[in-house]
Amino acid sequence: MKKYDVIVIGSGPGGQKAAIQAAKLGKKTVIIEKSPYVGGAGIHTGTLPSKTLRETALFLAGFRQRAVFGFHATLGKDVTLSELMYRNSEVIRKQMEVVVDQFSRNNVEIIYGSASFAGPQTLLVKGASGASDELTAEIIIIATGSRPAHPQGLPFDTEQIYDSDSILSLNRIPESMAVIGGGVIGCEYACIFAALGVKITLVEKKERLLAFADEEIVTNLMYWMRHSGVTLRLKETVVDITVERPERVVTRLESGKIIVTQKLLYTMGRVGNTDGLNLQALGIVVDSRGLIKVDDSYRTSVGSIYAIGDVIGFPSLASTSMEQGRRAVCHAFSKEGRTCEISGHLPYGVYTIPEISMVGETEESLTRMGVAYEVGCAYFQEVARGQIIGDVHGMIKLIFERNTRKLLGVHIVGEKASELIHIGQAVLNYGGPVDYFKDAVFNYPTLSDAYKEAALNGLNKL
Repeated sequence: MKKYDVIVIGSGPGGQKAAIQAAKLGKKTVIIEKSPYVGGAGIHTGTLPSKTLRETALFLAGFRQRAVFGFHATLGKDVTLSELMYRNSEVIRKQMEVVVDQFSRNNVEIIYGSASFAGPQTLLVKGASGASDELTAEIIIIATGSRPAHPQGLPFDTEQIYDSDSILSLNRIPESMAVIGGGVIGCEYACIFAALGVKITLVEKKERLLAFADEEIVTNLMYWMRHSGVTLRLKETVVDITVERPERVVTRLESGKIIVTQKLLYTMGRVGNTDGLNLQALGIVVDSRGLIKVDDSYRTSVGSIYAIGDVIGFPSLASTSMEQGRRAVCHAFSKEGRTCEISGHLPYGVYTIPEISMVGETEESLTRMGVAYEVGCAYFQEVARGQIIGDVHGMIKLIFERNTRKLLGVHIVGEKASELIHIGQAVLNYGGPVDYFKDAVFNYPTLSDAYKEAALNGLNKL
């Protein structure tokens, strides 16, 4: 029996940060990884591959140059995703090296195998050879991630019907594709393939995309998605998907509409990787999607076991998973007087085209809470840098409390939204007023200057 202070199951973004944080607190830590390589879906099938593909699509299609030079590239019909993602393998290799090096420098042990609970502080780990080891630890953190949901009866054949993992093995770029699901993954891939010249039909059962995001920002995104050739079918429910013949997938909607495409990408939800963990023996209940319920500190119903990342559900983003891992470890060992300062608001980044990012409250959430707020907006096309780069769709939206002027939320759509959001996040987390942006001096010309314009726009309404 091997004894540790902390065992982390899964080496994705959340598991990595949890293990490193535990090691920084002087805890003997081990990572259990089921795959033969570290990194999880974030490195191998999710975050990095999809973002690499996005950047490649933007470059090859000349998307960023269109508004400036009127340039538009057309990709050959026989181009494969493997050709488009020529940089992907190098990016993955480099990131794996970084992760392994971090583990090594912090004395985090890696054991490759499948883990299952034998008790609240005990794991059985079965290796590739079939041999099993028994491991014990004071704290065990579940960071096993998730996988795409596969509804019964839908033939995921990796030839015509794909999920968000298998889509990267697409043998060639199709002429048309149906995307089922208007969440983060569905919207990102719809935008990517539209930029590659694919005729996209996106089906979402809700009345708008990305229901958790600010409505005005999403409305802006939907406008530009339509402008890029994406057909949106909102408030529509899929009743049947049939592969009639090669290069012909028929999707029937409850409204009677019929969508005929060459390929179909199904992105309706994900399932937590909790199979085989033997959680039921400990009394830890998972929902119908295999997700684990946790408290505000990411602790499960068993005090020695925490869960973080995709396996606990929304928002299922790499960035938030990392912070959840750190927070879980800090909470677990706070009784020893070793705590970590925790930031308040976590940003969300969605890598659509254009990308969107947000932190804090939305207009909709503040309305439900009965908070008196004001809004200030600035558009990238009205700042010098926006004109230089040709961003005609970007905007920054600041939401603040009317009486105190305290910043409550920041929402951005457009170029570098996921980078720009961190300025607003910093002010939000220290409880600053919107006046900060009014008085701040930003480099000129930059997109950051839109913060000042948005602040002035909002304050002039008081």
